[in-house]
Amino acid sequence: MRRLLFAVVMFAAALVPATATTATPPIQIRTELPSWLAPGGRLSISGFAASHVRVVLRANGRAIAAVASGQLGRFGFHVRAPVAGRYRVSIRAGAATADAGMLTVRPLELAAVGDITPGEQVGPAVLAYGTAFPWSDVGALLAGADLTTGNLEGAITTRGTAAPDKQYHFRGPIGLLTGARATAGIDVLTLANNHTLDYGELGLRDTLAAAARSGIATVGAGVTSTAARRPSLFETGGLRIAFVGYSDVNPLGFKATDGTPGTATASAYAIAADVGSARRIADVVVCWFHWGIELHATPDAQQLSLAATALNAGAQVVLGAHPHVFGGIIRPTKTTLVAWTLGNFVFPAGGGAATRSGVLLVGLGAHGVLSSRVVPALSGVRPTLRGR
Repeated sequence: MRRLLFAVVMFAAALVPATATTATPPIQIRTELPSWLAPGGRLSISGFAASHVRVVLRANGRAIAAVASGQLGRFGFHVRAPVAGRYRVSIRAGAATADAGMLTVRPLELAAVGDITPGEQVGPAVLAYGTAFPWSDVGALLAGADLTTGNLEGAITTRGTAAPDKQYHFRGPIGLLTGARATAGIDVLTLANNHTLDYGELGLRDTLAAAARSGIATVGAGVTSTAARRPSLFETGGLRIAFVGYSDVNPLGFKATDGTPGTATASAYAIAADVGSARRIADVVVCWFHWGIELHATPDAQQLSLAATALNAGAQVVLGAHPHVFGGIIRPTKTTLVAWTLGNFVFPAGGGAATRSGVLLVGLGAHGVLSSRVVPALSGVRPTLRGR
């Protein structure tokens, strides 16, 4: 009887379906975090989790975005970085959690300097002492920035004919640019000035080719007006930064046309159109001007008007050159900056106010300027930093 009862119980138990226990699949993160992002920089993270579940992206335990995984469990986040700080990034899907790592968010640092000439004593010094010589004191500071820019005042060429009716003509060897890139990390130079065509169209074409070979982008001059007005675009720290350049100081024959090389003319129409177009594809627009009066640090009415045009079109950083003295820096709004004149830099200025220079360091986020400071310097064939 006991055996029969035991058999019946076992048979009945076999008829009861077992409760299914399915483990939550682990989260697979297929994207590595970048080493850093600027505030508002683009952050993309993708991977796989359980299918059709809510996937949450967290920074320091706080949810910053949520998506639903697909049929195969795939998910993807495309978000903007938070304010500056250090963040532990993690992903939660159902009961599963995965650590994505640490993310540093800090301002993108832009370094800007003034006039860099290959002429006068600079070219011979490069040939005599090497390509790093002009940058040997300032190179570490400039190369330490995320983006570095300046004004190339002259032609990189051994060819061409000196432009007529000009007092000064500047040209020099490509070594100035190879050193600028290798030692100082210079990324982009404006050619929109009154010395770019000192040795004619041939000299300009050589300069454009030399910059390209050196790994340096250029703005403000080109083989046509369309090329001269074209922006240079950079992506770093999750931001897109566009540079444009214009000259308001134009000797005869220097202006680019539809069919001839030259510089981009600082016309209000061109500035508004170009800056507006650049802003539609970039987070931050940096606009260079060659303007003002030599040895006058205070802006005149034309400079005020051109700066307003650029800012109203969407530029957040306006940089100036030509006066050969270091001028004032203003913040028209919380997120914009104008440096009226950055003065001489790699430039044998002689003495007085023309030797006082500096490196402008601007902190940038997706909405524009976050901070700024100037590291004082003295210009010369080999500029030097002061107050370190």
